[in-house]
Amino acid sequence: MEKGIIVSCQALEGEPLHSSFIMSKMALAAQMAGAVGIRANSVVDIEAIKNEVNIPIIGIIKKDYPHMIPFITATFNEVDALVNVGVEVVALDATFNQDEEFLKAVIEKYPKQKFMADISTVEEGIRAEKLGFHFIGTTLVGYTEQSKEINNFQVLKGLLEKCKTPILAEGNFDTPDKAKEAMNLGAYAVVVGGAITRPQHIAKKFVDGIK
Repeated sequence: MEKGIIVSCQALEGEPLHSSFIMSKMALAAQMAGAVGIRANSVVDIEAIKNEVNIPIIGIIKKDYPHMIPFITATFNEVDALVNVGVEVVALDATFNQDEEFLKAVIEKYPKQKFMADISTVEEGIRAEKLGFHFIGTTLVGYTEQSKEINNFQVLKGLLEKCKTPILAEGNFDTPDKAKEAMNLGAYAVVVGGAITRPQHIAKKFVDGIK
């Protein structure tokens, strides 16, 4: 995967653009704009996107399980499905909410597969590097109890100082200026989602902005 902008093309059930066809066209538009990769959720979306683009895909499967906090590629069922569909990178929750033995087992089972750790604190990123993850992303900063008071740039800087693994800036890097700052700091890539691919949120900013 090259350095640059990765576009997250996701729409969950209940959202206006929840459609594999629409997500595939979102991905194509991102590739035409110069994105170096796509982040996508679910096997059906990934299969549709693979038919439209030839840039790397970071695959996830979001699924809630009773009595489990992690919901991003949280079990072997999701990991196996993503490996089988052929994504270049499998991303999963690698915060302290996820069991370390599970993370070890995932990497050991698929030694040829590249994995991305979605983390929320610098300490979680350090653990992910020790476990052998190929990429570390700031995806969950602010979304876990342990990171509610932490700034995404603060975590990014800490990871860049303490880890040698490529760091992906993800999570509220929602303007070109923020993306540029992240890259200037040393991020390997910046993952941008809602600011590009969720028009209802973009529209709401304008609506709220004139009130």
